[in-house]
Amino acid sequence: MTEQDVKTLLAKLPLLKAEIGKVIVGQSQVLDEVLVALLAGGHALLEGVPGLAKTLLVRTLASATDLPFRRIQFTPDLMPTDILGTEVLEEDHGTGHRSFKFNPGPIFASLVLADEINRTPPKTQAALLEAMQEGHVTYAGQEHALPRPFFLLATQNPIE
Repeated sequence: MTEQDVKTLLAKLPLLKAEIGKVIVGQSQVLDEVLVALLAGGHALLEGVPGLAKTLLVRTLASATDLPFRRIQFTPDLMPTDILGTEVLEEDHGTGHRSFKFNPGPIFASLVLADEINRTPPKTQAALLEAMQEGHVTYAGQEHALPRPFFLLATQNPIE
């Protein structure tokens, strides 16, 4: 990122905050911290009881930034392949040749909402770690790059 890119970004940041502020009211500190995580290339966990607009904040951020967005609703029966993707067997009807093709999961978006992450087993949560740290997913020995930027926001209810 060049110095000019940083200046441009800093000039647009108040506009982004104002756009999100049209929907999210009274959460300026949370918004600032989420934007810091996004701009620093990190990820964030939003923890709070139901009704604090955690999910709405992430949806609004996606809309305001126009980044490709996916929401993953975490449940007790969610499996890692539900997040990462899976291979499917495809057949070329002309040649009869069969091969496996990787079908990417919802993790392959620039902005990913991992909603209610505390509801799923640790094995499934662990599927996010490589994506968050390395910026890619390994499936069946093959690395699949995630889009840039890649920002994962998880929500969690402390009561459950």
